[in-house]
Amino acid sequence: MPATTIESKPNTTTRLMPMYRVLLHDDDVNSMDTVVRALIETFKFEIPEAAAIMMEAHESGVALCKVEPMEVAELHRDQLQAFGLTSTIEPEN
Repeated sequence: MPATTIESKPNTTTRLMPMYRVLLHDDDVNSMDTVVRALIETFKFEIPEAAAIMMEAHESGVALCKVEPMEVAELHRDQLQAFGLTSTIEPEN
């Protein structure tokens, strides 16, 4: 009878990419239309979602735009800043 070989699989651990929150901060410089347009162009939101995020930032001082991997969050933050908006990212916990 031939010998049976058992192959062992290496121990692997699946880690999820850390996620980051893209935040839009209220400002006294940009019009509401400009903010909505920037959100639509950056995130491809529909008008109602972009308007709701803009209003939340206006009323609360800050609004969550999206939660995404760090590299994408950095890109979106930079794109919002290119429109003259104040945007930051922070780790999601």
